[in-house]
Amino acid sequence: MLRARGGWQALRCCASLPRARRAARLRVREALEAREPAGEVKVQGWVRSVRSQKEVLFLHINDGSSLESLQVVADPSLENRDLTFGSAVEVQGELVKSPHKMQDMELKAEAIRVVGPCDTWLFPLKMKERHPLEYVRQFPHLRCRNNTLSSLLRIRSEATAGIHAFFQDNGYVHIHTPIITSNDCEGAGELFQIETSNEGRESTEKSHFFNVPAFLTVSGQLHLEVMAGAFTRVFTFGPTFRAENSQSRRHLAEFYMVEAELSFTESLQDIMQVMEDLFKTVTTTVLSKCPRDVELFHKYIAPGQKDRLEQMLKTKFVTISYSEAVEILKQASQTFTFKPEWGCNLQMEHEKYLVKHCGEVPVFVINYPYDLKPFYMRDNEDGPQHTVAAVDLLVPGIGELCGGSLREERLPFLESRLQRLGLTDAYQWYLDLRKFGSVPHGGFGMGFERYLQYILGVGNIKDVIPFPRFPHSCLL
Repeated sequence: MLRARGGWQALRCCASLPRARRAARLRVREALEAREPAGEVKVQGWVRSVRSQKEVLFLHINDGSSLESLQVVADPSLENRDLTFGSAVEVQGELVKSPHKMQDMELKAEAIRVVGPCDTWLFPLKMKERHPLEYVRQFPHLRCRNNTLSSLLRIRSEATAGIHAFFQDNGYVHIHTPIITSNDCEGAGELFQIETSNEGRESTEKSHFFNVPAFLTVSGQLHLEVMAGAFTRVFTFGPTFRAENSQSRRHLAEFYMVEAELSFTESLQDIMQVMEDLFKTVTTTVLSKCPRDVELFHKYIAPGQKDRLEQMLKTKFVTISYSEAVEILKQASQTFTFKPEWGCNLQMEHEKYLVKHCGEVPVFVINYPYDLKPFYMRDNEDGPQHTVAAVDLLVPGIGELCGGSLREERLPFLESRLQRLGLTDAYQWYLDLRKFGSVPHGGFGMGFERYLQYILGVGNIKDVIPFPRFPHSCLL
């Protein structure tokens, strides 16, 4: 009993001893934004520059939380041969006011530990060099350490959060639509077909894994229409795939699509207003949350884009009909590769001219020819030029950014069109939606990478994705 009591007294004594203070861990962004000095802090990151002088050692370290790096001031005795550009370090010390004009705070180092060394001779990114996007594209596994690409990824992150916030603030329910599907929503036939490794070796006469042909999705729209019949307003934001064998600056095999569906709407204007509000709200969010990151693009990649964006945010988008667009193109002094004719698709050269003609502001083109658009778009019942209630949003330098329409909610119209196309059996479930509580509805989709390409002024769409397409990305 006495032995046990003595043990408890010893434990109480140990508990009363002062504990060693642990250094508070700060991200670089937190350290830069700190208003007051702080003792015993720890910052981890990668070295962006090293400069050793006789009496002081300067480092700049970055951990990806901001474009700006944190200056570290240390005694030269803390330097070692592994402390080089690109190396991963952990610095412990005191956060103090900086006499440097470019930042308010700096870290006075007491200890520097190299966590991961970097061979600067072999490392393809070089200190204080502004590498062009074409160069860093060669190194998909390392390019995120480049200032331009790290800024791009922070902007992507904020834009993604802004899109979700916009829809949630406006009463939309987020739906995870399938990536593997049997539906070809666009009707274009440019699909990636899914099969198992065994299916690829076996006879095509044998059954599929899913008992039907399966594909990577080109759109979540049809699934969203199902959900809009229960939740009124829904959206999805996920990967989509197009098997277009194109290596151009504007095509991706895999990209992200923002899609929304609204029930109880009979006006194409309602859909267009949501598209415009989404565009302006998210752009305003990105400009306010990532000012330095966006500035990097507007300064070095697309000078003048900032002023154009700010003007666009104050301007109401222009609306013209498809028929008006064709007449504008026919009267143009410019010679087009593809002759503009009513009933033909608008090509990129046409879209860019229309935007320029309307004052270099975003332009809604509405009411497209009936035969140009998919079966689900609402018949306008007009004539003699038969159109559907469809809309495309064209933006400067890019062309089409968003596409949408009112959906055909009237069962007889939909049955008639599916029958003519020979799709009645495949879309029997879609017809069921029109039999059980069908309401007027519509929706749209926006290509996320094209959106980023426009607001940042990037010429090649492959420079706004985290990883480039095959063959490089398959190595990661």
